[in-house]
Amino acid sequence: MSDVIASPSTRRKALEQGVDLNTRAKELGRTTLGPEDLSSVVAPTASAGDTSYWDVDHSAYGPVTEEPMSRFAQVAARNLGAANALIPQVTHHDRADISAIEALRKAWRAEAQARGMKLTALAFHVMALARCLRDFPRFNASLSPDGKTLVLKDYVHIGIAVDTPHGLMVPVIRNADHKGLWQISAEIADLATRAQARKIKPDEMGGACMTISNLGGIGGLGFTPIVNPPELAILGVTRTETVTLWDGDIPRPTPMVPLDLSYDHRVINGAEAARYTARYTGYIALPQQMVI
Repeated sequence: MSDVIASPSTRRKALEQGVDLNTRAKELGRTTLGPEDLSSVVAPTASAGDTSYWDVDHSAYGPVTEEPMSRFAQVAARNLGAANALIPQVTHHDRADISAIEALRKAWRAEAQARGMKLTALAFHVMALARCLRDFPRFNASLSPDGKTLVLKDYVHIGIAVDTPHGLMVPVIRNADHKGLWQISAEIADLATRAQARKIKPDEMGGACMTISNLGGIGGLGFTPIVNPPELAILGVTRTETVTLWDGDIPRPTPMVPLDLSYDHRVINGAEAARYTARYTGYIALPQQMVI
């Protein structure tokens, strides 16, 4: 009597295909078989860096069209793929009270209009991130390719991820820790506008210490941004939501912004990431400290 466990339909299919279940079970090293185990063809497996098995004729399954990837998008894809494969990344999730920032934006709306600009929350995020990079030098660093040396930076350049029709671009705000709110806001608007028009110069995109990826204008509860080497961390920001906080027995609806901090675990550990994010949320909750 056979010791192989198989459903009646699997046994019927094996009989139709002339497959001996006992032999097939020995080949697979199992005692339970399903209909997918009856084929002697072994599905290809991927080795590191080998994507040849992805080369499929999709038109064999239905109508398709092709759209070439731009050279810029191809480079970005290779870099992100390598980063995701080679860096042990962890994402720490938190949220920050943005009530005070919204109050300041409302109070300064007339001044912003007089300056010919729109004061966005992103400018406050850049200021908070710049201060945190000074407070936590290991975040403001890069790891050498051989993993033996940590390069600590005495400057603070913040990358701003911009979604454009021709791919993701990351122009950089230089020396963000030495700039005020209005200057940072103006630079964000200028860089984003020129990125959309593909007028960003190559030397305006390199050398960031850390990047902000802001999806707040689109939506979402959170995500896992990929670290952009040689940076060691990246901050994701999504759409502000109203959360009920409790002041004793009194409910207090509070606008909170979700934060997602991805970091290179070879250099930064979980406790450091938690402390970093706690400091960041403190800056966001009390923006007057940064502005003054």
